[in-house]
Amino acid sequence: MGAEAQYQANYDESKVPSYNLPDPLVMPGGRQVKNVKKWERKMRPATLHLFEDQVYGKIPGDLKMTSFRIVEEGKNTPYKNAIRKQVELLLEKDGKELRALMLMYLPETDQKVPVFLGLNFYGNHTVTEDVNVLITESWVRNESSFGIVNNQSNEKGRGVRTNRWAIQEIIDNGYGLATIYYGDFDPDRDDFSDGVHPFLYHYGQDKPRPNEWGALGAWAWGLSRALDYLETDPDVDASKVAVMGHSRIGKAALWAGATDVRFAVVISNNSGCGGTALSRRRFGETVQIINAAFPHWFCDNFTAYNNNEDNLPIDQHQLVALIAPRPVYIASAEEDQWADPRGEYLSGYHASKVYELYGKKGLPSPEMPAIHQPVMNQVGYHIRAGEHDVTLYDWQQYIRFANLHFLNR
Repeated sequence: MGAEAQYQANYDESKVPSYNLPDPLVMPGGRQVKNVKKWERKMRPATLHLFEDQVYGKIPGDLKMTSFRIVEEGKNTPYKNAIRKQVELLLEKDGKELRALMLMYLPETDQKVPVFLGLNFYGNHTVTEDVNVLITESWVRNESSFGIVNNQSNEKGRGVRTNRWAIQEIIDNGYGLATIYYGDFDPDRDDFSDGVHPFLYHYGQDKPRPNEWGALGAWAWGLSRALDYLETDPDVDASKVAVMGHSRIGKAALWAGATDVRFAVVISNNSGCGGTALSRRRFGETVQIINAAFPHWFCDNFTAYNNNEDNLPIDQHQLVALIAPRPVYIASAEEDQWADPRGEYLSGYHASKVYELYGKKGLPSPEMPAIHQPVMNQVGYHIRAGEHDVTLYDWQQYIRFANLHFLNR
């Protein structure tokens, strides 16, 4: 196969190769897992280990934030009945420092509130027009349309991503929002000299080993550290935190949900290859394409499956299965063929047998629902009209899903 053919994406369903998915309830050697006890003691740890070793990489040590500090709070926000908090998460070790800034909007109430937690792409100040939100100081991907100059954010970027964060809708429904710029944990570039990775290097090491965490692992780690803070916040019901992510951060949100069972709900928006799309379908973005374009996202061992997806010991339906029995929601967009909407749906469908082991209802049919016809069981799914993005429609479904599982309504 020539280089050009290797990188060419397939968008023709008739050209999807035949494939056999690993059964999420069959142990190596062929023994069937027939009960929750065997899943939790044997199959789930074995599956998690395979994802750590072959896809996302393991964290080579225990690493938690050193301290949390509220650096700003107030009620003077653009949103009705909302309060704002800005919290610094600080990691100090061996003379190194890592600082992440979390922006929170919470309903003004004397009750603890459930929270949606998600990372953002260009800085906290881009998700809102609130002039009190501090500008991200970390390295940022250089896109002039977001007011970024020499990889640094500035005032021109304020509010340019409000379309992706339905803050008033979230507040009006009784939820809080917590968000952090993802580059605070690891800048999104093929460079492991900054971010969180060096905190766990051994002497002479300058990059993760082949089975150690890439950027996706670092972003998932950051989501768990944000949850560490939320567990201390007296205004937050930390037993009801829904982790949500879009695109590459959707991949990280899924991995965070798989590795940290404290997340009560997990939401994947257009996460595609390495997220919820089945790798074996080779539709849209493939393992070869993603590893070539973003060599820092996954562990190096994942490159062994470039144009070799059938030899993967797992596939992405098993990532969804690792979240069981907690609710998981998968969302696709009709025009986002790069992310393989059908492959995203099928991951939820093939993971459903693990949910059924717990007596929970997953996705009942291998056939996708129609546009704008959400399915909301313990595994939820919708496909909407439009492109690769997060829209108000998406948020409305996530709130409905959270209401169903957090509030029984």
